[in-house]
Amino acid sequence: MEEKQLKYYKMHHDLQEQIRLGELRSGDRVPSENQLAAAYQVSRQTVRKALAILEQEGYIYAVHGKGTFVSERVRPEHKSHNIAVVTTYLSDYIFPRVIQGIDEVLTAQGYSILLKNTRNSRSQEARCLEELLQKDIDGVIIEPSKSQISCRHLHLYERLEEYGIPYVFIQGCFDQMEDKPQVLMDDCRGGHLITKYLLDTGHRDIAGVFKADDIQGQNRHRGYVQALQEAGVLYDPDKVIWFHTEDRKVHPQEGIRRLISKGTRLDSVVCYNDQIAMQVIPTLTARGIRVPEDISVTGYDNSYMAIGGGFQLTTIVHPQEKLGEMAAQLLLSLLHGESLGPEERKILIQPELVVGNTTC
Repeated sequence: MEEKQLKYYKMHHDLQEQIRLGELRSGDRVPSENQLAAAYQVSRQTVRKALAILEQEGYIYAVHGKGTFVSERVRPEHKSHNIAVVTTYLSDYIFPRVIQGIDEVLTAQGYSILLKNTRNSRSQEARCLEELLQKDIDGVIIEPSKSQISCRHLHLYERLEEYGIPYVFIQGCFDQMEDKPQVLMDDCRGGHLITKYLLDTGHRDIAGVFKADDIQGQNRHRGYVQALQEAGVLYDPDKVIWFHTEDRKVHPQEGIRRLISKGTRLDSVVCYNDQIAMQVIPTLTARGIRVPEDISVTGYDNSYMAIGGGFQLTTIVHPQEKLGEMAAQLLLSLLHGESLGPEERKILIQPELVVGNTTC
């Protein structure tokens, strides 16, 4: 390909990407022909050709005597009846039942679901949103990736709004978007409820294992701390093990082994979820520590993992299908243009304790 053509394609692609990623937004002025010619070292004729194609594609429009501006991309007027559901994972833990709840409500209303997963990666979430913005969809239900960490792709959510595509967060929400529609567990109350149960049954040396990179982990930890403070038990940060998505299969077990090796006094462990609890229990038993006779262990979510190896976890109920149904109903309300108050836009599901045989 000739050098002139390479520069032309690069200019066209660069401008297209800047518009697609929100770096150039609706109404922004595109650099002048002279500026583009100088930047890409091509003739003004080549610049005009690239701009003409962008205009044909609907990305830009020219105003005589004023310049060239970024268009407000027009979406089809018809409804596609396609809803995108984006979760961190698809095939394990609680997600299949959440999706089932969403599907039951939306299918009854004639909608089809497009499933995506991010593997709890923020960059993958951004790629999913970019892809969805190019598709014909009516709405999005999304579980944010690493929701405790500041979102760097807010412009993609803003573009959903510009295109008139409503979205609902489930399981968590970025701090910068706390006013957006969402359906969440009251995880602070859940962490408080399960820690208070341990305190009420005589436990005082309570360790905690929490996830650091999502808001659920932060809120469950906050409830744990509140319960300790209310009971007059000193919070000990050395008894708290933090882990991230990438080390979730290793770090919780290593942390428990480290506490045991140091001789830290423990009579119970509050775990971020059932999955972590079912890692902690064999770690303890491998050291000759009996559950619950020596150390009680609790989970969270009341998932299929809450039962196994003769154990039935003391845990918090996660109404997985119900959460999915509520998110779908909220999205339908937004699609129908209903006026919703703050409590209708932010739904908090109250936790419920289930007592099993891993505590005493």
